[in-house]
Amino acid sequence: MTNTATLSEAQLRQFTGSENWYRHSINRSVLFTDGAKYVADQGGAYWLLDIIAIAQQHDKRVSAEQFQVWKLLVDKDRSATVLCEDGNDKVVYSQPIPFTDFPLKKITLYFANNVIHLPSEY
Repeated sequence: MTNTATLSEAQLRQFTGSENWYRHSINRSVLFTDGAKYVADQGGAYWLLDIIAIAQQHDKRVSAEQFQVWKLLVDKDRSATVLCEDGNDKVVYSQPIPFTDFPLKKITLYFANNVIHLPSEY
């Protein structure tokens, strides 16, 4: 199934705070903001929020970082890589994605204080 939703960097820059926080369904201690929910809804990327939330429970290198920078990098062949960095460009987690229909070439999300959010919402 191909994602027909639209998502642009300009739309994402409009998120400068969040009126709502949403609880993640798998890792109930993780919340996400309006901006992160918009990415998941418009980009068909709840799976990306799942990767971030589940890594908090199952990877000690990830959970040891109080501030995390999560990047999704989409290649021309529609494969991708999800990276978690420590905020100082040191990769602490990497996961290959065989295929994605995510509409952007890349996106960055932050994870801090148990909340997933866009950089503009931090």
